[in-house]
Amino acid sequence: MSRYPVFLISMVVTLGLFAAPTFDEHFLDETMRIDYFHIGDSQEEIVTVDRIYRQGTWAGSVTQLEDTFDNGRYYVKVYDEAGTTLLYSRGFDSYFGEYQTTEEAGKGIKRTYHESALIPFPRHKVLVTLESRETKTKILHRIFQSVIDPDAYTVNRDPLLDGVTVFPVHVSGDPHVKVDIAVVAEGYTAGEAAKVKKDLDRFRETLFSMEPYKSQTKDFNILGVFFPSAQSGCDEPSYGSYRATAVGTTFDSLGSERYLLTEDNRALRDIAAHVPYDTLFIMVNSDRYGGGGIYNFYCTFTSDNQWFPYLLLHEFGHSFSGLADEYYTSSTAYNEFYPKGVEPTEPNITALLDPAHVKWSHLVKPGTPIPTPWEKTEFDAMDTAYQKIRQEINETLARMKREGAPEGEIQAVKEKSERLSRENAEKADQFLASSKYVGVVGAYEGAGYSSEGLYRSEIDCLMFTKGAKPFCAACEEAVRRVIAHYTK
Repeated sequence: MSRYPVFLISMVVTLGLFAAPTFDEHFLDETMRIDYFHIGDSQEEIVTVDRIYRQGTWAGSVTQLEDTFDNGRYYVKVYDEAGTTLLYSRGFDSYFGEYQTTEEAGKGIKRTYHESALIPFPRHKVLVTLESRETKTKILHRIFQSVIDPDAYTVNRDPLLDGVTVFPVHVSGDPHVKVDIAVVAEGYTAGEAAKVKKDLDRFRETLFSMEPYKSQTKDFNILGVFFPSAQSGCDEPSYGSYRATAVGTTFDSLGSERYLLTEDNRALRDIAAHVPYDTLFIMVNSDRYGGGGIYNFYCTFTSDNQWFPYLLLHEFGHSFSGLADEYYTSSTAYNEFYPKGVEPTEPNITALLDPAHVKWSHLVKPGTPIPTPWEKTEFDAMDTAYQKIRQEINETLARMKREGAPEGEIQAVKEKSERLSRENAEKADQFLASSKYVGVVGAYEGAGYSSEGLYRSEIDCLMFTKGAKPFCAACEEAVRRVIAHYTK
């Protein structure tokens, strides 16, 4: 007779029936890429499948299959065919999600964006869903679902794109227990392969110069992916300049002159498919200041601007860890990106709806006032004045470019713009470093494109102002959590 009570045996059997799904039980060590069209305006969104691909090695964890961060405007979820057991999930943001917040979308103008969801390749039929987060309540609602048969003849099994070169920039080991970064080199011609390699080496050095990446280099794999462009650079529509490039990156995205994105998602994913990746960079061959980062989607940065390190690290904060912008004086294309009175999902900003329980309260020392006072009025006056000058210079430069002004005159304006940018950043650093509360974790008003009603955790941070500076405590903690998710 067993020495264990019958009810305990029953409990063990019952719990076993609800054991978490295992990777090998439900998935192959390959990638399913689901391409789809995301269509709509501020009030409506429609998703339709474009193509489904069977591609290379799965990059993600084989033990951490559920995303529990509760971050991002969207979630892709994979269930068994009956829809009763969750097998895999991942939160993300998208280009379409950003478009929804623009004035154009608010007028009911519908646009179509091409997007991709990467999931481990299923062994059997699965139910794949997309959920969208309601703006006011932050509740996720299903906007798409489809049963996908991995054995269907419609699943594309074409060979990968020819002519792609892979550079092993930093390889630490098994992709299932590493953060796998793909860096797609954009706007480099075939004759610029040596520059690609040089810029990739600088990418590695820059990423690992900062915590928490510096102390966790062994947790990363970095692979460069290069498909030659017909021309160097990228599109600059407000300058009247257009270039034929591999993935079609362009400044002036969503009407913001410095926002650098691509809408040619299929071309981007076809190139990136040559390597396993958890997170995706687009390194753009340009000396102009610009970039962008969309959570679990992709991020961009320019290779030759004086702010290269800042752009790389700041935009990676968005795309890898879902960090929000903490600045609020610069103009953006968004219309109420963070609705008033609603707590943001991002880990580094808060609406402070419950001051006694701020989301990073475990980092706040007893006695720190919440909200935390700082020299906001003086800072706002200083930075707002600079933003006005910067806008005027940008408009002048764009006009000169379009009208074909002499190159020497254009270069003089560019140099003036870069000098003023550097001087303003140094002035901001000195001002913030002199604050009474410098280095103190609290709740400082001004964040997420809003001067009032949103708060950040420290006076300064890489997500707040330009320059060589660390993350604030809340940001660094969030980044470490994401690294752990991929490396367990």
